[in-house]
Amino acid sequence: MAVDKDTVAKIAHLARIRITEAESAALTGELSNIIDWFEQLAALDTEGVPPMTSVVAREAPLVADEVTDGGQAEAIVKNAPEPAHGFFAVPKVVE
Repeated sequence: MAVDKDTVAKIAHLARIRITEAESAALTGELSNIIDWFEQLAALDTEGVPPMTSVVAREAPLVADEVTDGGQAEAIVKNAPEPAHGFFAVPKVVE
């Protein structure tokens, strides 16, 4: 499938990017090559090939959930501009 300059202009408009006439000519060729590549991929027979989430077939290691307070409350509150009683103090927004 060939991409023409009108299609490139429409894509650029949708992407909110400004391109020059020279860039439009270059992008026409590049987008045509990309679409040709996808057409090659679509022509492959993938019948019986299971879907993959990674090229490496392995299970993600499971880690037991453990609830903690993090043990760093003082270090975190130290970054607050106005800490109050070990908590972040924020301005009142609701009256």
